[in-house]
Parts: sequence; structure tokens; C-alpha cells
Amino acid sequence: MNRRNEKQPERLKDNPPWESVSPGDWQDWRWQMRNRITSVAQLQSLIELTAEETAGLEECLRRFRMAVTPYYASLMDRANRKCPIRKQAVPDVSELEENEGDMQDPLHEDVDSPTPGVTHRYPDRVLFMVTDQCAMYCRHCTRRRTAGTHDRPLPPTQIERALGYIAGNRQVRDVVVSGGDPLTLGNDRLEYILKRLRNINHVEIIRIGTRTPVVLPQRITEDLCRMLKKYHPLYLNTHFNHPREITPEAAEACGRLADAGIALGNQSVLLRGVNDCPHIMHALVKKLLRVRVRPYYLYQCDMSRGIGHFRTGVGRGIEILESLRGHTSGLGIPTYVIDAPGGGGKIPVNPQYVVSRSDHKLILRNFEGRLFAYTEPEQSRSECHKCTDCSKCPENAREGVAGMFAGKTPVRKARRVKTDSPRQVSSR
Repeated sequence: MNRRNEKQPERLKDNPPWESVSPGDWQDWRWQMRNRITSVAQLQSLIELTAEETAGLEECLRRFRMAVTPYYASLMDRANRKCPIRKQAVPDVSELEENEGDMQDPLHEDVDSPTPGVTHRYPDRVLFMVTDQCAMYCRHCTRRRTAGTHDRPLPPTQIERALGYIAGNRQVRDVVVSGGDPLTLGNDRLEYILKRLRNINHVEIIRIGTRTPVVLPQRITEDLCRMLKKYHPLYLNTHFNHPREITPEAAEACGRLADAGIALGNQSVLLRGVNDCPHIMHALVKKLLRVRVRPYYLYQCDMSRGIGHFRTGVGRGIEILESLRGHTSGLGIPTYVIDAPGGGGKIPVNPQYVVSRSDHKLILRNFEGRLFAYTEPEQSRSECHKCTDCSKCPENAREGVAGMFAGKTPVRKARRVKTDSPRQVSSR
């Protein structure tokens, strides 16, 4: 049996198809990509499936893509249909059900795309989707309409157009490189993109969105980390949803990235039957901090077609946040957000700690439910908006509610009109 399964005895041990795979192959991320599980027949050799489940799987695969790395598949419980790893990787007939509110593009990413490969929603940052390929196609993916459609990088001509758009828009200071998963690209191709971005003077920070530390930790090689550290300030957000995903291999991958000076954040999705439990989320955030990954966002599951069975009530997310506050470090408490349908962006939805207020006092509650009074200062009017710093800011620096505080009338932002052919990939 290969070394990886020896390190994790709880994994599949009953004649797995990788029994004769050498440790060298198992450690090779390209081998993992080439040997992804993509068919019902392959799944049947890994997990127990009823005839009904098999029929449902086959029907699902006629509409939605499946690909699971051998590494991630080895974490699944063979017999437990409620296994949180299995639920994220294996298609379910529930994906074929229509739910109220389901949308093809719930976040209006295609609407906010000025050129293929770019989504520009917030004034100072863009998403740059460099591929539609992922190491694994998660069952809860909000971009299942595009993920895996071609299983390839964005064509070079579209990469150049996207880089040209970013270079030509001086408002953009923050670029999120995503996909698909950008770490499915080879080092040379990925470095070309990062180098071009770093050479744009107004691009201050680069972020990478990837799930490879979770589903393909073999990808996080020393060579990759040496390359990435040349392009600081560089941030990386990954996507652990359950504490069982933080294996020794995943911890090692995160350690390599952190040692390269890359700040790591985690974006979990609240998933019914996977992590919609205060105890599970508490365990997850504690384990994340131990491997030097800071919990960043907890997303309410989006309204994409075929993932309605994963959605919980918003009240469940608020309850989970309540259970974390005061019972773990503030470093371990993510911001719970709804990515508003229709392209409204991320809206925080958190427990209310301001119980009431007058013109001179706030009544606050703490995590124990106890009430406290905070007295406002008598001279509370700020000189902001009249100071020299504010006077130097451009007129459009404050929009929406922030602009209303400054006396501006809110104006509905016009949707951008796409200037190129329909895009091929998309990302958060």
C-alpha cells in the first residue's frame, strides 16, 4: 500500500484502486489530475452505492461535471452516505431538483464582465478568471454553469485582453486571480500572469483563490512556493469546509505557503449536512488557526441551480456565529456574508450586539447575553469630511451609504456592457 494511505489509516483500505501506486506517483500533482475519478464505474470501486444511487448519479452526470482527485476520494467514508467529504464530491440526484429562487448566474458575474475572464464589480478590484479547470468539481459550486466546461486555461488572446483591461483601468489596485482554480496551471504559465500583473504600477496586491490545499495538496510544491514569493504582496484564500479536510498533507501544504510569506485566508460555505453545526464550525476554525490559515468568510450558500439541497436558513449561520463569539479567538471568527443575488456584492449578516441607543448611550450585549451601557462622549461630532485628507479624496471615493453620510445622493450603478464575445470561465 502506498505511503499516503499508511499515514492516514482511517482512509479507504479495502482494496483501493491505488494500492499499487508508488509514493512518487501519489505525490505527483499531475498524476493526481490525470487520475481523477470522473465516472460512476470508478466511484463504485470506492464507495458503496445502491442501484437507486447509481441511477441518480448517471442522470446527474448527464447535466453536471464530476471530477475528484484520488487524494480527496481517499478521505471519503466508504459506507457512510452522510460523510461530509463524500457529500462535497459525489453527485446527488437532488442536484436535478428545481428550487425557488434558483438562478443560472446568481451573482451577475457575466453581467459585470467587461471582457472575457474579468469580473469588475467593486471599484478598486477585479476578478481575473484564468481557467475553467478545477482539481475537483465541488457539488456546491456556485459557478457550475462554467466550471469544467472546457477543462482548460483561458485562451492566450483573452488573457492578453484581460491584462490590457486591468492595465488600462487605474482604479484597480487589487486583482483576485481565480477560475476555476489557477493552481491547476503549470508554474510557467501562472508566473507569466503574476509577472504581468506585478508590472502594472497601480496593481498593489494580488490574491489567489484556490482549493488545491484542500483537494490536491500535492500541488503546493517547493518550486511553486519559491515562484510565488517573488510577487509579494501576495495573498491566498483557500476553501476548507470541514475539519476532516485538514489532514497532515493539507497542513503541510499550508505550512509551505505560510513559510513563503503568503498570508492565508479561508472561505467556507455553509452547507446543510456538511458543516451547519456550531461544534463542527468551532473545530474547523480552531484547526485552521493551527495550520496558519485565518478564517475569512463564511458564505451563505448561493442560489445557483442544483445546489438548493445544500442551503440552510440564514438563522443557522447567525447561530453558528453566536456560538463562536467569546468561545474562540477573534482571529477565528469569519465574517458571515450573503453574496447578494443580482450582483449586489457581499453583505455581512451577523448577530446584533447593539440592543438600543439614545443620543448619548448605547446598550450593548455580550456573548453571554449580559447587557452593558456605553456612554457616548459629549463632544461627539467628528471633523471628518472637513479635514484636509477628505478634501483630497476624489468625489467618487464614497458611494452608497458611506456617500450618504458625506451628504451625497446615492446613484444606482449602471451595469457594464460586455465588449467581447461571451466569456468562457468564471469565478468568485
